[in-house]
Amino acid sequence: MILSLFHLTFSLAGLTSATNLVHYPPKLTNLNNLTFVLNGTGAPGIFTSSTTPDSEYGIYNWCNMPHVRTREYQVPASDYTLKYIEIIQRHHKRTPYASNTFFKEDISWDCTGEGPVYYGKGTVGVTSDPTVVQWSAYTNPENPFTNSVGPGFVGSNCAFPQITTGGINDSYIHGADLRAVYAERLNLSTTLDPNMFKIRVTSNPITSQVSGGLLHGLFPDSSDVAVLIQADAFDSLSASYSCPVADSIFTAYTTGSVNWTEHLKDGAGLYEELDAVSGIAENDTAGWHTSFDHYYDNLSAKQCDSKPLPCSVNDTSLCVNQSLADTVFRLGSYEYSYYYRDAFNSTLFGALSYGAWVLELVGHLKEQIEETSEVKYFHNVAHDDSLGPLLGILQISEMVWPGMGSEIVFELYEKSSSGSSNYFLRVLWGGQPMQTSLPLGTNSSGLLDMIPVEDFFDYVNNTIGTGPELFAACQG
Repeated sequence: MILSLFHLTFSLAGLTSATNLVHYPPKLTNLNNLTFVLNGTGAPGIFTSSTTPDSEYGIYNWCNMPHVRTREYQVPASDYTLKYIEIIQRHHKRTPYASNTFFKEDISWDCTGEGPVYYGKGTVGVTSDPTVVQWSAYTNPENPFTNSVGPGFVGSNCAFPQITTGGINDSYIHGADLRAVYAERLNLSTTLDPNMFKIRVTSNPITSQVSGGLLHGLFPDSSDVAVLIQADAFDSLSASYSCPVADSIFTAYTTGSVNWTEHLKDGAGLYEELDAVSGIAENDTAGWHTSFDHYYDNLSAKQCDSKPLPCSVNDTSLCVNQSLADTVFRLGSYEYSYYYRDAFNSTLFGALSYGAWVLELVGHLKEQIEETSEVKYFHNVAHDDSLGPLLGILQISEMVWPGMGSEIVFELYEKSSSGSSNYFLRVLWGGQPMQTSLPLGTNSSGLLDMIPVEDFFDYVNNTIGTGPELFAACQG
């Protein structure tokens, strides 16, 4: 029944792909149970610190998600040889986005000495080693347009967004932890070899800011590294390529669906409390009431940076308390689960909107099998809306909002026997083999732990199709 419904969806969308895409629903937990989300208690993880106690490492930490590190790493059997890894991660913790600073509140941001750094570099002559230039934002009261931006801008020297000092430190530790696990296994030196290692970012500067800290941990003796970047018009990492069909599908099951608007109506009382503090109008047109994203970002960034929750500048008795913030965090997690896993067409949306990156990944894996590439490690620094649809494509069994520093690791192994080689794929999430809802893995358990790489290729072909098929499907 599910398969036939999906074929109907493709027909309605005007798609010509022969893709046999099947949506396997996620498991039901408190994260996607709206009754608990609205009436439960507590945050769905850690939201106040980058530190997770060793005894609890692996639990959800929005400020600094669990990643591969030596202490928890599961070493495969000795007959498996690691040939290649590709990692995609979200950037680390930052200030809020500018669009999320429209609070009339009593909490300010200070980014003195934190950058970001912007300057050009030449190849010869006096321009080969220019002075490092660091941005420091400022406002001038003589500029009459100052009041048209969010109050968070006024008086702050931060660029919104920018990676904070804490986020840079987390990036360095992340890189050092990855080095401790993979350097010896992949024969990586302390200096980056561009033939063996590639790193890619998006056009958003925060991914490059994170790369600086990450690379210092990964390759401590390297100080001048070129990062790869695609143009926004076709960038697969940030999924900024044009796919009108994917946009239409997403709109249909969010703003165009009662399944989406239900939680917004049920949360009307929460909006009243939040708006009383922020000063956001009930009929705003900036998206504050079409999801809880704006409030989530504003509050979580504060708590991760050890700032107090805000109070209204007009009435100091009106404050966001921890219970209200925790409810916002539960609602944000609920929304992300709906976006990328719970909605019936979420897998279809993921396949269209993020399929191009997956096809590039498959190409990298095939190059290793065919021994046509020297690259042993490819690292991508991206965003939550990069990891979200990718987790949807992989049909993870429990979908969360990918927190700061979230990573998905694709490990390609070779196993030799009887004079022939077989290749296997292990996919790690939070440092451990990913549990999915897919009929893959041992006994079709969905655990992506040493599955034949051909099974993964077949799944991608059935879900996304070829490059020309994906391009045609996106245009409708």
